[in-house]
Amino acid sequence: MMTSSATERSSVLKRKNYGEYNKMDKAVKLYLVMPCYNEEEILEMSSVKATKLYDRLVSEKMITEDSRIVFVDDGSKDRTWEIIEQLHEKNPIFRGIKLSRNKGHQIAIYSGMVYAAEQGADCVITIDADLQQDIEAVPRFLEKYSEGCDIVYGVRDSRDTDGFFKKATATVYYKFMRFLGCNLIEQSADYRLLSNRAVKALASYKENNLFIRGLVPEMGFKSDIVYFHVSEREAGTSKYTLKKMMSLALNGITSFSIQPIRLVILLGMIVFIISVVMMVVTLFDHVRGVTVPGWSTLTISIWFLGSVQLLSLGVIGEYVGRTYIETKNRPRYFISDETDDEK
Repeated sequence: MMTSSATERSSVLKRKNYGEYNKMDKAVKLYLVMPCYNEEEILEMSSVKATKLYDRLVSEKMITEDSRIVFVDDGSKDRTWEIIEQLHEKNPIFRGIKLSRNKGHQIAIYSGMVYAAEQGADCVITIDADLQQDIEAVPRFLEKYSEGCDIVYGVRDSRDTDGFFKKATATVYYKFMRFLGCNLIEQSADYRLLSNRAVKALASYKENNLFIRGLVPEMGFKSDIVYFHVSEREAGTSKYTLKKMMSLALNGITSFSIQPIRLVILLGMIVFIISVVMMVVTLFDHVRGVTVPGWSTLTISIWFLGSVQLLSLGVIGEYVGRTYIETKNRPRYFISDETDDEK
């Protein structure tokens, strides 16, 4: 949970120029983790930007020379892994790990962070491979880390690059998650910094249905916010489809709240009360001798009650299904290939 002073500092940062940051007293070993899925069109452009940032941060003694840029290939079907290997051969600052199959954005991020922690990184920053998220905000993440923050959240300064539908649904989703009791940082993204001990703490969570945006605030380490700008994608198309966004949203809801079950119970009680009232009214009309065909009422009632029952079973089934998956305790992912520093 962020303190009020942290929030005030964040507000000041938001008004500052994005390129401004304070020099750090000590260089840190940073691993920049970039999940990739079918990103052959954008990967080389992103690597150029990442290399320039790396060189500048090393020259300014903000990061050490053994810092690395890690691409996580989430089971891509194009030339993504081939390009990652080529980048590594040309420049050893690039590392790559390849998952055996597509496991989704959250698992790709998680595997990259765990890999970085195992390599002894002081801190890890995750950012999407298309670099729509402003990579120039990285120095300000490091500045917050040097001030003692184990977690630094990247928060969008606006959603101007999103369409109306995505902007509206994102706003509603964050508010709905807060209503359900999930401590999400509003407008935050998977652009964040975690210290080595924060990554190890995250790894102690054993659920397979990972929702990192919800898990990270749960850890309770000292945190702060860095605002960043989102630009238009330079090449290719976004791989984060509506289906994947809906899956992430559903995962977040079912992973962190039992409120939907309670809402179903409340709905059931309301429908039961309405049914009792309708029964009393029907009996009263019968005693009075009022003849009512009742076809429309009967049909509507059957459809309405049937839909409520199906909805209830669906919500309960979702939780039962996720419990079933968790009890199997299967491995989250397997790494099928990895770049070798000796190449």
